[in-house]
Amino acid sequence: SSMPQFLLLAFADRRELQLLHFWLFLAISLAALLANGLILSAVACDHHLHTPMGFFLLNLSLTDLGCICTTVPKAMHNSLHNTTTISYMGCAAQ
Repeated sequence: SSMPQFLLLAFADRRELQLLHFWLFLAISLAALLANGLILSAVACDHHLHTPMGFFLLNLSLTDLGCICTTVPKAMHNSLHNTTTISYMGCAAQ
């Protein structure tokens, strides 16, 4: 037997709190995207940062961007649309 989807627990049962979670996730993810974008551009543009430390900062920023861009949008979608499911393929991709 195969499972077509998984159930995700909501952060809150009340709709107002779900919308609050959506806006908080949106603000935090936008701030993280901006900060990581600034780090990426600083390391790429400044030749003094082409050192091992800059390399590891670049990798850390890319990893953080990957984590933010895969998990947070689904959580925001579930909070906004009041759904609690994720497909098996979506879960495997995350």
